[in-house]
Amino acid sequence: MPRIFDFGGREVERSVTVAGLRALKGTGQHAAQVTAETADEAAAAEAAGVEMVVCRAANVLRVREGSRRVFVTAALGFADAITGDEILRTAFGAVTSGADAVITGRGHDSVRLLANEQIPVMGHLGFVPRKSTWVGGIRSVGKTAVEALELWDRFRRLEDAGAFAVECEIIAAEVMAEINRRTSLVTVSLGSGAEADVIFLFTSDICGESARLPRHARAWGNLAALHQAVRDARVEALSGFRKEVAGGSYPGETEVAAIAEAELEEFRARLEAARN
Repeated sequence: MPRIFDFGGREVERSVTVAGLRALKGTGQHAAQVTAETADEAAAAEAAGVEMVVCRAANVLRVREGSRRVFVTAALGFADAITGDEILRTAFGAVTSGADAVITGRGHDSVRLLANEQIPVMGHLGFVPRKSTWVGGIRSVGKTAVEALELWDRFRRLEDAGAFAVECEIIAAEVMAEINRRTSLVTVSLGSGAEADVIFLFTSDICGESARLPRHARAWGNLAALHQAVRDARVEALSGFRKEVAGGSYPGETEVAAIAEAELEEFRARLEAARN
C-alpha cells in the first residue's frame, strides 16, 4: 500500500493514489468507488476492500474517522461554493482535512482554477442530475452519433482544463468504451458500463436501502428490511414501556433503590421533629 504525504502534511497510507489510478488505464483492471458520509460507512468500505469513496466536502473529517486508507473525493456542493474564492477555500479545506481529490459539476473555468493549484479535480459528464433540464429528462446520454460527439468534445475540454478524472454517469456503454480508449482522464463509471477505470455505485443502492433501485444499480443486501425491523422493534419496546407505566408494573421493586427500615424510621422521625 503506497505511502504519501497528504495535503495536510501528514504521512499516510492510501489504497490508491492519483498516479495509481492513472496507471490503471489500459490494464483492464478496475478500482471500486462508493459513497460514504459517515465514519461507519467509510470503515465498512475499507473492510470490504473498496478503494475509493466520495462524500460531501463538509463530511471529510467524519469519513476520515472511519478510514485512513481509502481514497476520498470531496464533492463541492453545487451552490455551497460559487465564486472562485469560495471554490478554492472549500477545496483547500477539504483536502487539508484529508480528502485526496475534489469533484465538481461546474464549468471548465472552475476546474481550471482548482487544477492550477494542483488539487486533483474530477469533473462530471454524461447525465448530471442538477443539469438534466438540458437533456430533457432523466435518461442516458450519448445514444445518437451527434450527442456522442458532443459528449466527446466535453471530455476533451475537461481534459484541457486540467481535470485528472471524470465521473461518467449513464453514458451509453459502447460510447463509454470508445471514449475511454481515447481519453487520458481516469474514467469513473456510474451506470456507464464496465469499460472504465473505476466502477462506482451508491452505497444505499448496494446495500438495498434505496426506495427505488436505478436501472444501472444492483443490490447485494437488504438493509431496508433491517431498518424497518429496527423501527418496528423500537415501537414495540416503547409501547411495552408505556403499557407498564400505565398499569403500574414499572418500575418494580428490583428496579429501584431501597433504604434500611431503621434508617427510614429515623428519617421519618426527624421530618416530624422538624415540622414541630
